[in-house]
Amino acid sequence: MNAQEKRSQLKAKLARHDIVVAPGIYDMISVAMADAMQFDCLYMTGFGTVASYLGVPDAGLATYTDMVNRVTAFCGNSRTPLICDGDTGYGGLLNVMHTVRGYERAGAAGIQLEDQEFPKKCGHTPGRRVIPAGDMVKKIQVAAQTRDDANFQIVARTDARTSLGLDEALRRGEAYVKAGADILFIESPERAEELETIGKTFDVPLLCNIVEGGRTPQLSPAELQSLGFSMAIYPATGFLAAARALEHAYAQIKAGKGTMGIDNALYPFSQMCELMGFPEVWAFDRAHAD
Repeated sequence: MNAQEKRSQLKAKLARHDIVVAPGIYDMISVAMADAMQFDCLYMTGFGTVASYLGVPDAGLATYTDMVNRVTAFCGNSRTPLICDGDTGYGGLLNVMHTVRGYERAGAAGIQLEDQEFPKKCGHTPGRRVIPAGDMVKKIQVAAQTRDDANFQIVARTDARTSLGLDEALRRGEAYVKAGADILFIESPERAEELETIGKTFDVPLLCNIVEGGRTPQLSPAELQSLGFSMAIYPATGFLAAARALEHAYAQIKAGKGTMGIDNALYPFSQMCELMGFPEVWAFDRAHAD
């Protein structure tokens, strides 16, 4: 399936109003694992991608070049549509145009753009500040005008709820939809009642960001769908699970216990070889053996 087909597939699923659940992917192993499970969509998490690729916080330190590199690798190794974090567009309006072109060319099914000041900060963390709504409206307009494929999804995220309140976040959401956003992402609502209000306010695909330990209450996908949401992303789940597993396994080794006692907690080596494509390598070697 090529990029155009993946975008068309995702847009059609969103139009049916059945909620799309998208796990967060952040490196090539997480891409391979999630892609094999045949989700409807994957979400390239900025936090996890920046952490795994650069080892720094998701605080505006990654460049466009860093991130489009990851978008290209992830999309090129996945049959599943990917929505990819594009931060603030990495600058002004010209940067937004360049970023949208790059992400679309790399094979993304959509790009998430947010209205934070630069340097941005990860959602669900303190200290986030937003730019004037009018400036973000222009970014969304440029993004919508720049894409070549009308099925390439523009996800508009506002971080206004935390610092300016829900009413301002709703006002911004309305403006961003009018500017051309396909999916609306109001970050960090703090109560189920706020999620309900968001769902009643908009008649466009709505995205809910579920972060374990974050500000937003964890409702099931079915509950979110009943409130009017079309997509639930789980950006941190994968890398939090991996970090916990690594901590446990490495602690066993550090304690001099080796790994014999944690066999059941480890993904089988044979399955990892298969996941990463070694059977094709072995078949090639056999076909070209002397």
